[in-house]
Amino acid sequence: MTSSSHDGRWDARLWAALIVLCAVVFLDALDVSMVGVALPSIQDDLGLSTSSLQWVVSGYVLGYGGLLLLGGRTADLLGRRRVFLVALAVFAVASLLGGVVNDGTLLIAARFVKGVSAAFTAPAALSIITTTFAEGPARNRALSIFTASGASGFSLGLVISGFLTELGWRWTFLMPVPVAIIALVAALKFLPKHREEKAEGGHDLIGAVTITASMLLLVYTVVEAPQSGWGSPRTIASLAGAAVLLAAFVVTELRVKHPLVRLGILRSGPIVRANLGLVILFGSYVGFQFVAMQYFQNFLHWSALETALAFLPAGLLVAVSSTKMGKLADRFGTARLIVIGAAALAVGYAFFLRLDGNPSLATLIIPGMVLLGIAFGLSFPSLNIQATNGVADDEQGLASGLLNTSGQVGGALVLAVVTAVLTSNPSADPLDSFHAAIAVSAILGVVGLAIALTGLRRSRTAVMAGEETGGEKVLETV
Repeated sequence: MTSSSHDGRWDARLWAALIVLCAVVFLDALDVSMVGVALPSIQDDLGLSTSSLQWVVSGYVLGYGGLLLLGGRTADLLGRRRVFLVALAVFAVASLLGGVVNDGTLLIAARFVKGVSAAFTAPAALSIITTTFAEGPARNRALSIFTASGASGFSLGLVISGFLTELGWRWTFLMPVPVAIIALVAALKFLPKHREEKAEGGHDLIGAVTITASMLLLVYTVVEAPQSGWGSPRTIASLAGAAVLLAAFVVTELRVKHPLVRLGILRSGPIVRANLGLVILFGSYVGFQFVAMQYFQNFLHWSALETALAFLPAGLLVAVSSTKMGKLADRFGTARLIVIGAAALAVGYAFFLRLDGNPSLATLIIPGMVLLGIAFGLSFPSLNIQATNGVADDEQGLASGLLNTSGQVGGALVLAVVTAVLTSNPSADPLDSFHAAIAVSAILGVVGLAIALTGLRRSRTAVMAGEETGGEKVLETV
């Protein structure tokens, strides 16, 4: 662990390492949302059908969400720096290929490979930070900057995509290439080369295969279900298969000597609530974003740039505010910040339930986007801090992998539900369909607020228990 992280003074090398990690997580998050505005142009240029076009988005989610747990554990076992460097190089190559191919299948394959590489860079980067900075103010500060970069990448993805699509959709794929190459060179120079403490044991191959197959099958099923039907034999069989694989994974983890996931980590109430919180935060926003894209472009006939600018208030607010969350977490605790963020999320979605044929920028779109920006700015860093506090260094990759998996799988699940709601009645008034689809995100926002309030109550109980026992630290595990 770097000595300067203990005394509050960060030297230039430590700052450089943090900047490199932040740049990469920015790219990982950017790719989740940046392709959105470019999809119509991609479809026209490559002649893709609507069902094929969705895989330009889903391919990335499949690779990212399906392999995150394996990525986190691999970083713990093989070395975080090594895994980070190899995955970043693959990301750069896949980005280049995605920008030059002229075949839809190859484009989808490149997106899948990019998602796989992000599944290894994201948990490796987060665990490098949590094992470099001491738990407390130093780690909270570093995590707030790191998670602000991820949140900003996701929030600004549509905005950047709008500008790049005006130049040509290929730029949305090519833009990350030079950034990834520069980050790779900088990582070779600035990431510490000293011997890392690696987790004991080897790879849990059975566990890796069953959990990865389960996540891939689940994400694939929810993506395909709107087309094949939620009650179709294919969907039911796929969901059953995912459940069987998940059960096999749990049985394996309970019996194997060196499990991929130590299930005991889920006894921690704060960690479980952090993961549920990110499922709701990320999932509801991905669903809302999809609906908003349809509303702005297909219903209001806004251009790609106009659509991107509608999301600008939220993106800028996240980028500016998230870096301050470390100090706020030190002062007020993560539980309070998560409650405020969850409340802003629910109210923000409620604003958009009033969408009509002529929405007001001043009283509807801008205030709603500002509230969603506040929600992301407060909640995303706080959930990351809460999910990794109190976790041993050799399991930081596991903790971060679990959290990122929760976000990606949540995004896929909610997007599938929202898409089904939006397309369930083609003859209905489009505004009614938009309202119904946004209501899914709004309901999830309320559920997230209820979970956050539970965490706040338990946090207060833990503090009171600590005072009654003479100020000793109380570890909440329920």
